Amino acid sequence: MKTDESLNVLGEKLETCGTDPKTGFYRDGCCNTGPDDLGNHTVCAIVTADFLDYSKARGNDLSTPRPEFGFPGLKPGDSWCLCAGRWQEAFEANCPPRVKLRATHQNALEICQLNDLKAHTADLS
Repeated sequence: MKTDESLNVLGEKLETCGTDPKTGFYRDGCCNTGPDDLGNHTVCAIVTADFLDYSKARGNDLSTPRPEFGFPGLKPGDSWCLCAGRWQEAFEANCPPRVKLRATHQNALEICQLNDLKAHTADLS
């Protein structure tokens, strides 16, 4: 179960990550998390072709539609709540997608460093 007052990595109220396609572990458009979210789907990323190729090569194909799960498949430019561990792996492999910090849940900081996320921000100038 998610908390009602989710905070982002900046300590502010968590903003919506994406609604087309609808993202989030709870498919509420936000990167909310809770005890049943074992993957820590907390990083709001704007996926790129490079990242989608990387993720597919790592065993997580996010670009192929899976209608049986209500998943349309992602395309470059889509916003999606990624597992913090996958974002960190992509960061270490030099192909991380950009991040919406205001829509990235504070629990991402259990795995990712704030400075690394900030270095790839899409929503702060």
